[in-house]
Amino acid sequence: MGQEACVMRKPWDLAFTAEPTEVAGLRRVMRLHLGIWGLHGVADEAQLCVSELVSNVITHVGPGTPATLAVSMNGVHLRIEVHDPDTRALPTLLDVNVDSEGGRGMALVDAVAERWGVELGPDRKVTWCELATGLASPDGHVEGRGVRRAEALLDFYAGVEPPLLRPGGGMLKRAVAEESVISAITDFLHWLHVHGCDVDNALDRAQIRYDGELGS
Repeated sequence: MGQEACVMRKPWDLAFTAEPTEVAGLRRVMRLHLGIWGLHGVADEAQLCVSELVSNVITHVGPGTPATLAVSMNGVHLRIEVHDPDTRALPTLLDVNVDSEGGRGMALVDAVAERWGVELGPDRKVTWCELATGLASPDGHVEGRGVRRAEALLDFYAGVEPPLLRPGGGMLKRAVAEESVISAITDFLHWLHVHGCDVDNALDRAQIRYDGELGS
């Protein structure tokens, strides 16, 4: 079994042609990447934003427009951008009601996103929005006692490796130490999960390494 490293949330982009038939594919790509990034919780909102931002280009710039979907992390927020070459057709947030047939696109984006905006360049427009991810820090940590303890253990293990159990400790001390070890393992599983790692793969690799070291 291959040794897979933790997946980094590296920015990515995808060129596409602004056509109604492209929207479903872009939504699938977005959900796939968010699954890889461990951001399943914002997948529905992200797909909605992709649909509305792309539809905005189709409606107001025109079908067939060459465009780009770009996705990245801005601190603890997921940033979604749609680039198109028309610097004149600017999206606006309209005060729409339930009977309105148009103008709902940016209203929906405004409802689910933390913030959104438009950036103009010499030859392109970038319409963007940012979604809250629930992450507690830019490096992807999620708040929780297990994660915090795991971080402290990682810092501790980096400096020293004292024996967790000394000879002659007695059965009670041994039982307490065993529970501490189990808690530590559980915390590290939390840490692997929130960093987008494959927990089952990590357990398999640890077992293989343990068996190999035991045999030697």
